[in-house]
Amino acid sequence: MSSNSNYSIKSEDDNATKNITFSGDDNEYIHLGKNKYLKSDIQEAFGGTLNPGTSPYPVNKFGNPAPLGLSAFAMTTFILSMYNAQAMGITVPNVVVGSACMYGGGIQFLAGVWELAIGNTFGGTALSSYGAFWLSYASIFIDSFGISSAYDGEDAMFENAVGFYLLGWAIVTLMFVLTTTKATVMFFLLFFFLFITFILLGAGALTGINNISRAGGIFGVITSFLGWYNAFAGVATPVNSYITAKPIPLPRGKTE
Repeated sequence: MSSNSNYSIKSEDDNATKNITFSGDDNEYIHLGKNKYLKSDIQEAFGGTLNPGTSPYPVNKFGNPAPLGLSAFAMTTFILSMYNAQAMGITVPNVVVGSACMYGGGIQFLAGVWELAIGNTFGGTALSSYGAFWLSYASIFIDSFGISSAYDGEDAMFENAVGFYLLGWAIVTLMFVLTTTKATVMFFLLFFFLFITFILLGAGALTGINNISRAGGIFGVITSFLGWYNAFAGVATPVNSYITAKPIPLPRGKTE
């Protein structure tokens, strides 16, 4: 036979008296206001006035990490692409190293790990991969890694090596292009333009034709704005903005 017992506790922060009801055959349930919990799920607070009395164990809840990762990707892509497009006559790309290490690399990689933590395999794979891309790309320009110095006097070999490196990332990106064909138009275009960017940059490095690399920079700038758009779509809601992004889904195949 179930029992029902009433107790009262006094909160240390406001001296308000609250009723706690226990129910169940062995009083295994505890009622706090309108909420019902198992006794085993209740912990004593750690004391003080911050969290007095009894409370349920906290539930880990994560926000959507995708906008953070996309913002980091877009920002770093924009910086490097402006250099590749040779805007304002800039010929030294080293300013991108800070962003590639901290924002596009570190933060985007962490966002990818958080995507995996919430069960998003695609998001985790994509963001972690491009976070690692930016970290590896930045290492080329950091002297302590000794990557560029290993090619001293072999400029053509260095450019060919970078070309193969970029084409490898084009292959990785093609995988993501194929796995976004049932997503939204803007999300698909993000990876499609990124794929074209890697192809052009890789071809430019291998052939030594400057205009191909510049075209890659232009496509990269477009890619960065697509990244920002998708990031905005993930954070803008009617609650916080008068302007929101309306997703346009691509045609989906039949599912069994």
